[in-house]
Amino acid sequence: MTRPPAHLAALGDAAVLVVLGDEIDEMVNARVHRLAAHLHRLHEADRRFGPPVPAYATVLVPVDPLDPGVEAAIDLLAATVAEVEARPAPEIAAGGTLHELPTRYGGADGPDLADVAALHDLRPADVIELHASTVYRAWFLGFAPGFAYLGRVPPAIATPRLATPRQRVPAGSVALADDQTAVYPVASPGGWRLIGRTDVDVWCPAADPPALVQAGDRVRFVPVRD
Repeated sequence: MTRPPAHLAALGDAAVLVVLGDEIDEMVNARVHRLAAHLHRLHEADRRFGPPVPAYATVLVPVDPLDPGVEAAIDLLAATVAEVEARPAPEIAAGGTLHELPTRYGGADGPDLADVAALHDLRPADVIELHASTVYRAWFLGFAPGFAYLGRVPPAIATPRLATPRQRVPAGSVALADDQTAVYPVASPGGWRLIGRTDVDVWCPAADPPALVQAGDRVRFVPVRD
């Protein structure tokens, strides 16, 4: 299958956005992380370019607005992007650290578990089994420091967000939204459905790096049996 060409565009006067696709797709995301790794090496060698920021299908590259300037940076980055994209397709499952997160499902730790099960005509135990049966890919980090968007959840438990977000979600809450799952790194408002909670600290400002799960890592949730 022919890949659509990468598109580079100025994002303000101090960043270049490299667009590799327009959908949430494992192969596109694998290309994103491969390119981001290459551009991180560029950042280390040439500080006119900042650390790249990968997302679902894009990589944002901060640049010095004066030297080289955003338009010149597009020209400089285009050759690098073309060279990386010309390589064979990356392995989707390759790379990244596997994190296993012990998780207490249901009860006070997962107040939406029963509702998720009812929406899909399942038992809560079925939701737990399905959620814990998958090794999730960290698409990217966003929303809050250390918040990793993980996917995809099994289709049988893909569930819309809450109609009204909670004003406060406890740190460590394991949640679902559509076909993704995540761990809330800090207490914050949130509209994802809470099905469990982990005691693993996924965000620690004193650590290096402070986010436990990095983009491109893998995550498995391990049910804690009482």
